[in-house]
Amino acid sequence: MASIETITLDVADTAAAEHFYTTAFGLDTQIRLRASEAPTTGFRGFTLSLTVSQPSTVDSFIETALGAGATTVKPAAKSLWGYGGVVQAPDGTIWKIATSAKKDTGPAGRQIDDIVLLLGVADVAASKRFHVGHGLVVEKSFGRMYVEFAVGSSPVKLALYRRRALAKDAGVSPDGTGSHRLAIGGDGGPFTDPDGFAWEATSPAAES
Repeated sequence: MASIETITLDVADTAAAEHFYTTAFGLDTQIRLRASEAPTTGFRGFTLSLTVSQPSTVDSFIETALGAGATTVKPAAKSLWGYGGVVQAPDGTIWKIATSAKKDTGPAGRQIDDIVLLLGVADVAASKRFHVGHGLVVEKSFGRMYVEFAVGSSPVKLALYRRRALAKDAGVSPDGTGSHRLAIGGDGGPFTDPDGFAWEATSPAAES
């Protein structure tokens, strides 16, 4: 079974981005950063999500993100599925912080339950077939709407969502051009998927 081993964000200023992710979310080893000036405008076609245990933890992460320089895209609020909000990091990456819980059961913490990479794709069924053909194993599938892959020991979950639906969920326009500013490292690469996301080889066998 193929798996994701790394997520690399291409950023203009790696030192500033490293400071932001360490300060805002406490992420150091889970997300890699690489200097890039690749042109990009609007929605980059993906979001990253932090899934946490309760609303107060959502608020804690959003507060530290805003304090570290993020901007609000969608203020934290209750919904049918739980509680969450969306911020944009200074490097342009869109982050959703959410919980399925609607009430706190204890003091706010800083524990991240899951990191989820959601790729916005033109055709979920076609993209699903492509990724299965490259060794990924489907864990959940909801027709042409949403697909989630098994992650094994990976620190990051991967899911596919329709691009327009993902943009709507994030609270942004689906329009965007240029680089995704994202590279996905795994033992099944290198390749570029149907929506232009670059997958890189990370295992010695694949890199040799």
